[in-house]
Amino acid sequence: MNVLLFMLVFFLAAAAVNGDMLRKSIVFDKATPDVFYCPVDKPITFEKMYVRSRPLKKLCEFDGERLPEDYKSDCYNDVDESDFACSEKKRIMMRLEDEEAEAIRAHASVVKADHANAL
Repeated sequence: MNVLLFMLVFFLAAAAVNGDMLRKSIVFDKATPDVFYCPVDKPITFEKMYVRSRPLKKLCEFDGERLPEDYKSDCYNDVDESDFACSEKKRIMMRLEDEEAEAIRAHASVVKADHANAL
């Protein structure tokens, strides 16, 4: 009986870890801000995960709503349309907006300094 209970707990824990790995398999790289990466096949480990790049606009394309019947998945198990993917897209977009605003402020200060030096 104890062995059966142990095996049940073990398999539930393994499923939870595997599901969490799949959920967190959306990858964004600041070096390529126009795309995100998602798994092609079921990931076993993060070291051996094969990913494909997709345009950032395809991440959470349906805003967490039900997928159309004729929808062809971009990523394994529609991980790009999960609740986690939608929250990741919001986080990524906020980060990009902050970086863009910082770049504009930096450029404005350079222009202001050049203008002051010219006078």
